[in-house]
Formats: sequence, structure tokens, C-alpha cells
Amino acid sequence: MSQQGGRPAGHSDDWWGQLYDDTTEDTGPTRTPDSLDDRFASASGAVTGPPDARDVLPKPRSGARPPRDTADRPGVPEPHDAGPVPAVPTPRPLPPQGPTTSTTGTPSPTFADPPPPPPPPPARPSPVTRTLLHHVGSGPPTYDPEPTALPPADPDDLGGLVADTMLDGAHYGACTLRAASVRGDSARYRGEPRRDALLTARFGTGDDALVLVAMATGVRATAGAHRAAAEVCRWIGRAVGRSHERLAEDIRAGRRGDLKSGLHRLTDRSLGKLRASAAEQGLRPDEYAATLRCLLLPADPGCRTRVFFGVGAGGLFRLRDGAWQDIEPQIGEVAGEPVLGFGSPPAETPGGDRLTMDLGIPTPPSPYEPAPEPPREPFRFRASVARPGDTLLMCTDGLAEPLRGEPELPAHLRERWSAPQPPGLAAFLADTQVRVKGYADDRTVAAVWEA
Repeated sequence: MSQQGGRPAGHSDDWWGQLYDDTTEDTGPTRTPDSLDDRFASASGAVTGPPDARDVLPKPRSGARPPRDTADRPGVPEPHDAGPVPAVPTPRPLPPQGPTTSTTGTPSPTFADPPPPPPPPPARPSPVTRTLLHHVGSGPPTYDPEPTALPPADPDDLGGLVADTMLDGAHYGACTLRAASVRGDSARYRGEPRRDALLTARFGTGDDALVLVAMATGVRATAGAHRAAAEVCRWIGRAVGRSHERLAEDIRAGRRGDLKSGLHRLTDRSLGKLRASAAEQGLRPDEYAATLRCLLLPADPGCRTRVFFGVGAGGLFRLRDGAWQDIEPQIGEVAGEPVLGFGSPPAETPGGDRLTMDLGIPTPPSPYEPAPEPPREPFRFRASVARPGDTLLMCTDGLAEPLRGEPELPAHLRERWSAPQPPGLAAFLADTQVRVKGYADDRTVAAVWEA
């Protein structure tokens, strides 16, 4: 083709004549319009919908040559027929403002208004409101509620240090155990070690296992009080651990007499070793002594017998049917209160209590002459059957005294511990630290919740 605006010349432009001369036959109309205006209308319709008839072709300009139809263009290939062009859907009208009414006559929410929030789930009714208190009684105690000073440390005997607080817990059979030992406010202020000791141990496996909780309190105002308490806990733990199979069997069988005499013997041996240790240190027996309180819990879920034994002051309480009961065996009541359905048949004595119990432990001659004297305090023993929902509480004198002397403290613990589920370790520790003015000794406590 020649330059734009030039005159066609020669055979180079013969193709133009071949296409548009008068001798070329017409190819006939096509099925689909294919003019420039038709393509514009097709593209416009795809965007804005079907065009109006008057908007398909623009008005020609004056003096302009009208566009040639497709029929005047032979040899142009037909475009592919893609079918009708879909129209763009028109947007839906906005919903009416304000509520409408359903067929039942009740107002229905509209999209213009935010949907109402879902109803909150129903709250589970709780029969107990656990309120945490820091103290009860007429006023706050004299000392600070938190530790103030640490006990002095010996660089050559760091193993003898005692932590301010000890916390433990477990779940076996039908019971849940929580145990804690806390240094008293007075010892915290003066930088003295905790005189109370706590031992929790499981002997055996499965349903034959036996759980021991032992706690002791050393003599006040003595240098080795905390050592004596820890030592007697270790000795009684060793004795019970070596005899745990026989003890667990006697508890399940209800041999009350065998248990009382056998545990009395183990307790005497442990306290006798404590007095022998005092003699080795050149101390009087009363300068290196401790009280001892123990609780035996069988892991067998079918056995609900709980056995308490020990020597010295302290407390044994039971929360049953929303009321506290003081079940501490009193002096002269060393056998404990009889329990219906619990006991062994008569053996060597008319009462059915054997004088001794063969636990398979040999009795060697005492290496100390004279042999250690028997304990001054009477042996305390109680074996009872727990009921579902009971809470058994064993504690040293540091908590037993305020429980008996300040009515607000047992009332507060009754409110806290009457929930269907036992408290967690942290909550239990907080409960045991509720302070009472005038009571600043160490507190060691073990509580058992019956499922």
C-alpha cells in the first residue's frame, strides 16, 4: 500500500481493486452483524445491559461518508457466534427500614437493624459462694501476712534448711487429698524455721496401694525442733512403708484390733528412735521431741475406711452434712469411737484387740541402755468409715486451736469446702492461711474429700 494520502500506483495496490471493484460478486449477508457500530453495541451491552434502539448508531457527521455494510466487504471471515450476551443483573432494592411483621404477627428483624445477640447460656447454679478472706475475728493479726525474714543458714548443712511452705495433693480411690504446711506468722517475723514437718507418701501400686500422711511439730524454743519433726516423720514413714501390704489388708478386712496394736507398736519405735537420737546429741528427751499425727488412706475404691493414729496435741475434725464434728480421740478414749460394721472378731482378748501385731519386722535388742522410755503422751487411734460427701481434716495444734477458739474460722472453711468439687492446691493453700488474731504458730493440715 502507498503512503498515507498518496495515490495508488502500479500492481502493488491491485488487491484493493480485487476486493472493491464492481466485477466482484457479493458474498451475501452474514448471520451476525459485524460492523464497527455492531461491535460497539455488543461491547456496550455487555457492560450496561441491552441498548436502546436509538442509541445503537451515532448520528453521522455532516459530509461524512456513511459506513460500509459488512455485505460490501467480501472475503472477511465470520466472527464466532457466542450466543446472546448476558445482561448485568440490576442491584436489588434496599430492604425497608424498620421492623416488618411476619405471618404470625410478630415483628421480624430486618437487615437494616443489627441482629439481636444470642441469649447467654444458663449459669450453673452453685450452692456455695467461695469468698477468700485474709483474716477472721475481731481484727487483723499483729504480724505481716507474708514472710519477712529467712532462717539463718549453715554453709556446711544446707540440706537442713526448711522451706516456708509445703504443698501437696493426690487422688486415689474414692478420696481426694490436699495437704499443706505453712510457717507461722511469728516464725516468719523472727526468721525462725518452720517447726512443723509434713510427709505424704504412697506405698504399693494399684488397689493395693496405701497412702500415708504424717505430720509432726517440734518442741517450741529449741534449736533442733524442725529436725526432730522431720526425723520422726521419716521413721514412721519407713515403718509403715515396710508393712504397707499387711496394713492395707487389715484395713480392708476391718481388723480394728490388729491395726490399733500394730500401729501403736510402730509409733512407739519411731518415738523411741527420736529419744535415742537426742541422747546421741547430748540433749534431754524433752529437748529433742515432737508430736506425731498420721492418716492411712487405702487406694482401693471399694474401701472407705480411714485410719488415724498418733501421739500429741492436734486436731481431727469431720465436715458432714454441713456441720463440723470434733472427732479427736480424747485421753482415755485411745481406741476411738466404735463404728458400725467395723471390727475384728475376738482373738486373744475378749474385746478382740490383740496386744501385739506381727508385721514381719524383727525386734532387735536396743543398742541403748537403758532402753528409751515409752512416750509420755497416750497413743491416739481412730478407725472409721467415711460417707460420700464427708471431708476429713487432720491438723497440728497450730490450726486446731483457732478452729476450736474462733467460731468464724470453721464457719468460713465450711463455706469454702462444702462445694461439690474439692478446691485446687492454690485455693486450699489460701484457705489454710486465713489468719486469726492471737494465733501465730505453724499450721500443717491434711484434708480428704470423699467422692
